[in-house]
Amino acid sequence: MVISPRNFRDEELLESKDVLKKAGFEVVVTSVTSETCIGMFGTMVKPDRVIDELNVEEFDAMVIIGGTGTPVLNQYDKVLQVLREANEQKKILAAICLGPIVLAKAGVLDGKKATVFPSGVSKIESGGAQYVSKSVVIDGNLITADGPQSAKMFGNAIVSALA
Repeated sequence: MVISPRNFRDEELLESKDVLKKAGFEVVVTSVTSETCIGMFGTMVKPDRVIDELNVEEFDAMVIIGGTGTPVLNQYDKVLQVLREANEQKKILAAICLGPIVLAKAGVLDGKKATVFPSGVSKIESGGAQYVSKSVVIDGNLITADGPQSAKMFGNAIVSALA
């Protein structure tokens, strides 16, 4: 799970992570820094790994957590590179809230159906996605969700895809 250093959406991380852990999956939280990251509602998370240290082959899925701080991830080439590599390796790519705009920037949404928090619709469409107004959208190896109210459903969709 990839979180921004500041203003990731707490419940999107915590609820979807909880669903994955309860299903028996190991979850590694990563960010662009090794420093403690702070959610929009004050959740403090020390990343398990820094994105620069990731080897995509070690993971079955890459999950972008949303929040108002998420667009900053578009500024990090390594984040975009990891997402492209994961897509090329047919890994599950999942993103919630504003996370899909990072997938769009990485160029992995072209021709795919996806959802996003309402303020991000034009950004995913400019990245080639076909916007679908649903809580969770699955298109091949891609899972997107529209926001915090869909976090558990998002987590369950990832679990189903991994199973």
